[in-house]
Parts: sequence; C-alpha cells; structure tokens
Amino acid sequence: MNTLESEGLHTYYGKSHILHSVSLAVEEGKITTILGRNGAGKTTTLRSLMGLTPPRSGKVTILGQQTTHWPPFRIAGLGVGYVPEGRKIFPNLTVDENLLVPVSRGGPWTPARIYELFPRLLERKQNLGRQLSGGEQEMLSISRALLINPRLLILDEPSQGLAPLIVREVFRIVARMREEGISVLLVEQNARMSLEISDNAYVLDDGKVVYSGAAEELRRDQDLVDRLTGAHAE
Repeated sequence: MNTLESEGLHTYYGKSHILHSVSLAVEEGKITTILGRNGAGKTTTLRSLMGLTPPRSGKVTILGQQTTHWPPFRIAGLGVGYVPEGRKIFPNLTVDENLLVPVSRGGPWTPARIYELFPRLLERKQNLGRQLSGGEQEMLSISRALLINPRLLILDEPSQGLAPLIVREVFRIVARMREEGISVLLVEQNARMSLEISDNAYVLDDGKVVYSGAAEELRRDQDLVDRLTGAHAE
C-alpha cells in the first residue's frame, strides 16, 4: 500500500512551468528519496504535495484521501509532518517553547521522548532557537514534525550546510523513523548517504522524473548517479 501518490503533477510559478507530469509513490513504512541537480524541481514537488504551491493539474492522494487542492493545515492534520528547507524554527523561542508549537495528535511522540531521541536538545532546552547550531536547529525542526505523531514525514534537504559528523547523525535519525513505522519522503543533495538508507529512489531533471526504481540498484551504478544528479554521490 502507498502512503502517498502523485499522478501527472504540473506546477507553475506564474507563467514558468516547473513540474512536468511528475508521478511518484511513497510505500507505507518505506523511505523514498528524490534526487536531482539544483533547480530540478525537488522542493517544488514537495510544496505541491503539501499544498503550499498547488499543482495546476494532476492528482495527489495521501493516506487514502485525495488532497490535491487541500490547504497545508488539512494535509498536516491527516498525519503528515513536513520539515522544510532552511529549518524554519522560531528564533526567539526556546527549544522547549518551539516544541509546544505543534498541535499534538496523540501518539508515542511527546516532548519527553524527543529529548530521549535528541539528548543534545535536552541540554539546550532553555536556549533560544537562534542560539542553536545548524545541526541542533535541524534536530529541532525534525522534532516538531514528529510531535504531530505523523504517519508520513517529508524532509527537504535535512543535511544542507551541516558538518559531516552531524549529517551522519541526521541520516541515522531518518533511518530510525522507518523502524518506528513512519513512511518517509526525503529530498537530498547527498546522493550517497540518502541512497544508503532509502528503499526507493526518484531522480528529477528539469521538472521531469528521469529515474524511478530501487535505491539499492541506483546506488550500485555510480556512473548513472553522477549522470542523473550532476554531482558525485559523495
């Protein structure tokens, strides 16, 4: 069963045609990654799925509901956690206060459990968002999404701008989500690490899907990764 499906999405910014018939699926309890060069349409795809930049045509189905023209808050209410590019935490609220922002849906994820998962945030719980490092801000952003007890977690470039050691930690957490039964859709520049933890992969180029298949298969073909993503998998 698929947690999320899109069929033939065409999305525009003004007159610019960004997505050209993008179709993809996220299997229940699996990690699916979207790779591609800068400007390939990865973030626009996530924004289209979340209702932030609604597609002009095509269809989105999330958790069995057709959500194509729903506003983002209704989509989140189904149990969809979204971690946007650039983290978007509240800089003038403490870590503790940031964790009180999401509307709780009931379930296993509570602030206490978040602090178990991220001991670093526990140490910083009284610090303001702007006083945190990039890695800590990313952990806080993921934490807020987990507090709605999502069945689907959508992450946009979680490793962007982070030190290699912190990147490993973030990917370890993303892999852990699958063990928790959460379906994950991941947009990433770090092809090598995202393919290591993913079950399925899509590659976008110029707003079109140019590859879809098993992540393991793509990971084994380094030349193909380089050609499709325009960067070495490192």
